[in-house]
Amino acid sequence: MNIFYRPSYQSAATLFLNELKAKNPELAVGQRQGRSLLWDQAVDRAAWREYRAAQVEQQPYVYQTAAKE
Repeated sequence: MNIFYRPSYQSAATLFLNELKAKNPELAVGQRQGRSLLWDQAVDRAAWREYRAAQVEQQPYVYQTAAKE
């Protein structure tokens, strides 16, 4: 037996979330809808290639100002 084993331990945060989900079963549906709005988007690969190609290389020391000539 593991000396760190805690039988059926649940943190206060876990208990709160489980209780909240039990009271509001539609909460999971709302979470999935919100995720689809922000994260589940189609990626335009061509636009990303153009974006990466247009980036300017960073100076070795970013706070150094350009020398005046």
